[in-house]
Amino acid sequence: MIETRERKERVILIAVDLGDGTEVEASLAELAELADTAGAETVGTLIQNREAVHAGTYIGKGKIEELRELIHLYEADTVISDDELSPAQIGNLQEELGCKVIDRTVLILDIFAAHASTSEGKLQVELAQLRYRASRLTGLGKSLSRIGGGAAGSNGGIGTRGPGEKKLELDRRLIRERISMLNRQLKSVVATRETMRKQRLNNGSKVVAIVGYTNAGKSTLLNALTHSDVLEEDMLFATLDPTTRGLKLASGQEILLTDTVGFIRKLPHHLISAFRSTLEEAVYADIILLLLDVSDPHCEEQLRVTEELLTELGAGAKPTLYVFNKCD
Repeated sequence: MIETRERKERVILIAVDLGDGTEVEASLAELAELADTAGAETVGTLIQNREAVHAGTYIGKGKIEELRELIHLYEADTVISDDELSPAQIGNLQEELGCKVIDRTVLILDIFAAHASTSEGKLQVELAQLRYRASRLTGLGKSLSRIGGGAAGSNGGIGTRGPGEKKLELDRRLIRERISMLNRQLKSVVATRETMRKQRLNNGSKVVAIVGYTNAGKSTLLNALTHSDVLEEDMLFATLDPTTRGLKLASGQEILLTDTVGFIRKLPHHLISAFRSTLEEAVYADIILLLLDVSDPHCEEQLRVTEELLTELGAGAKPTLYVFNKCD
């Protein structure tokens, strides 16, 4: 038989354990889930214990040699760092390893690009991608043109999706102009969202935002309560665009339930900035339903991340009802 199925991109995950109490293994397990969501197959992991990350290559010389052997052993296409890498670190690692190197931020941006379905979502993703690329043009050098190379599949592999990717080779001036245009377009969309919010306030309906870690079951809860058909999938970031549905309580009161984009540890600040108007659905809500997947062994850490992001967005003091999902 001839195998015709497209081979998944094979990735190796790397992380540095600084011994500061950070749950590196849990973070890498989450990174593997992200890679799976992006359509890749994790074939190996590598953790180095260091007092500080290597300024030039993230990991030390000995670990680079060990990583090179793993790449050869597992025929890996890509290395993904659990921490954000500098342009110099990406370039140096690619030179040393001879394969594509990306970081957690690029992976998350890639997933958002693949899942964005509305015009607002696509604008936000492209804005986040371009801001990330613009901040890293200096120092990328020839690694910039190779960032999509060496991966399986015809689309260049993970890290190469989305409208912002085709702008990679543009110079700073053109990227700045594109970012300005995207900001103007998003302002128009945000104005429309603000009008809708004011209409809700005028109607006197209380707004309840369902927030929580990605894949905790927010869309499933919204569907169960309102008999809706919002997309619900067992994957990270299945929902990017907020969805609002009406719900009549047993008391007769009518409220509005809003499903929001999920949170995750090390959420790139470029995404928080670009998606702020979407994430701020929680800020404008009257009550927050904070959903927790209590079957997850890292539930407490996920709660901490969610509460920190809510505080960063300005919604930390909102009346909050904690909902424990998957108790069975």
